[in-house]
Amino acid sequence: MGIRTSPGSSSRLAITAAGIAFQNPVLLAAGTAAYGREIADVVRLDALGGLVTKAVSVAPRPGAPAPRVAEFDGGMINAVGLANPGVDSVRDEHLPWLAAHLSRARTIVNVVGSTEDDFPTVIERLGDAVFDAIELNVSCPNVKAGGLEFGADPRALTEVVSKSRRMTRRPLFVKLSPTLPDIGKTAQVAVDAGADGISVVNTIPGLVIDVERRRPVLGFGSGGVSGPGLLPVGVLATRRVRQAVRVPIIGVGGISVATDILQYLMAGASLVAIGTAALKDPRLPERLIHDLDRWCASHDVAALSSVIGTLEWPS
Repeated sequence: MGIRTSPGSSSRLAITAAGIAFQNPVLLAAGTAAYGREIADVVRLDALGGLVTKAVSVAPRPGAPAPRVAEFDGGMINAVGLANPGVDSVRDEHLPWLAAHLSRARTIVNVVGSTEDDFPTVIERLGDAVFDAIELNVSCPNVKAGGLEFGADPRALTEVVSKSRRMTRRPLFVKLSPTLPDIGKTAQVAVDAGADGISVVNTIPGLVIDVERRRPVLGFGSGGVSGPGLLPVGVLATRRVRQAVRVPIIGVGGISVATDILQYLMAGASLVAIGTAALKDPRLPERLIHDLDRWCASHDVAALSSVIGTLEWPS
């Protein structure tokens, strides 16, 4: 099936999630690490737990009009439009590069679609390429349902996950939006349909206006908000998902220091993914790994996995 063997790490930072051994819990989030090759000169990829690739769709997507990314005081807003070269290019060019250059870090492929059948089609066409898991971005709009995102429609979500499940034995993580009315219930729908794990959260919809031009700062208009302000949103979503299901969780959003990672782990995440902060400082993820190790040493924690889900809620 093109799945790599376990690195067999004995480090106290090692985490096993969905049957995959990660040397540490730190991943690069989808959309921020491209397909690895593009950042290999500035990030020591094989020191990380892994990376989640940029989106992969059935056909190439040109993406949203420029400008696609802008900073504001609270973080970053982006509307990239899931631009990508399509599954055939990713399978034939990008995944082989990752397989050749990563021996310890894991690769999770982020899959997107406009219809329910797009997701299993991408997975089928990935074939026996070497990678470790799949992340289904169900925050995409379903064009057959008037643009309602797949994750907000239990029937559509069930179809996407169950059809994808039939196409692969690799672990499936389902990435959910923070705007869902009951994210725990949605996670349960995904797990019942065959998901092996949940990723939370995606960006929050937002709008930043250039007041001099009286126009949005992004070419698309609105976009997804990320950065430090997303941290408590992601941590709460992680707790709610952990209360609802017992599958591994990837916590995403607002991480910039090691204690942010620990918040996600204590809330119930097994892994975390860093996005905006790594764009500003590509060396940050590796420093956070060292900081986590030092925290474990100073707190007599023999295995970081023992921290997962240890949040004590007020009575």
